[in-house]
Amino acid sequence: MQEQSFQAKLVKECIRLAAGNRLIGPKIKMGELQRHLVDKEPLWRKPEDVLWERKKLANCMVEVVQPPIPGKYALLHLHGGGYVNPLRNIYRSFAYKYAMMCGGMKVFSTDYRVAPEHTHPSALLDAIASYEMILDMGYTGDQIFVAGDSAGGGLAVALCMWLREHDRPMPAKLVLMSPWLDMTASGGSYTDNYDKDPMFGGTKESMIYRGDYRDDHDPKDPYLSPLFGDFSGLPPMLIQVGEIEMLRSDGECAAQKVQQCGGRATAQCYAGMFHVFQMGLSQIPESATAWEEVQKFLEGMRAESDE
Repeated sequence: MQEQSFQAKLVKECIRLAAGNRLIGPKIKMGELQRHLVDKEPLWRKPEDVLWERKKLANCMVEVVQPPIPGKYALLHLHGGGYVNPLRNIYRSFAYKYAMMCGGMKVFSTDYRVAPEHTHPSALLDAIASYEMILDMGYTGDQIFVAGDSAGGGLAVALCMWLREHDRPMPAKLVLMSPWLDMTASGGSYTDNYDKDPMFGGTKESMIYRGDYRDDHDPKDPYLSPLFGDFSGLPPMLIQVGEIEMLRSDGECAAQKVQQCGGRATAQCYAGMFHVFQMGLSQIPESATAWEEVQKFLEGMRAESDE
């Protein structure tokens, strides 16, 4: 097994110390601290080589990041945050990474409604509205990718299940980073990694268990927990998980279900890594490698489409 990088070890320990702090730890695990900091974030320092604008939909905002001359592909980006945190600067940096792939493409990041003010199915409805907006702009399903991390990963799969069931054009591919697909926390990693996960481990007082977004809905509803849904007919998926995160089994089980239905899914498990470690961007070697794999996955479809 490859030796974990010094940067990854350092970040993991910082997460462990912060999440284990008696004063701020519970707020981090519940997402309250992150939500509080959103309003205090400075304006995103937009890279000079992209354009950035905000579009208003009926119930949410969609941010668009694009190179000056985008190609023919678009990507719908659904951010994480346990359904309780709005769009943050780190996700704008995600959008920039995506925008530089496939020869340059427009990236639409949905700032969907979040709990506790807005419960299920508000986030899903906003994701659907965003996807329909992209179609209305002239993109076809095979020109659209969908990507999501954590709660956004769950939304991405739920969106595709909704599109299939309503006979709407399906996106070309899905990128799922540490997807949250099981609100019942029934997978093996919820127990196996209970004391290993630096972010959520060691307690059930966290956003994983609290269910603010779920409210009184059935946690096995596939639009909340896609793992309990039908995986037939879904787009090819790249699923990336961290070895020690509690949500690891969500992604790995999803890949198995896709394959059992005759679909295409690749699950990549990164040794020693934590929940959505891709936030390290290029600063952590394992994160940089994961982003390179995403680019290969998406541009593989581009190469097939352009033949």
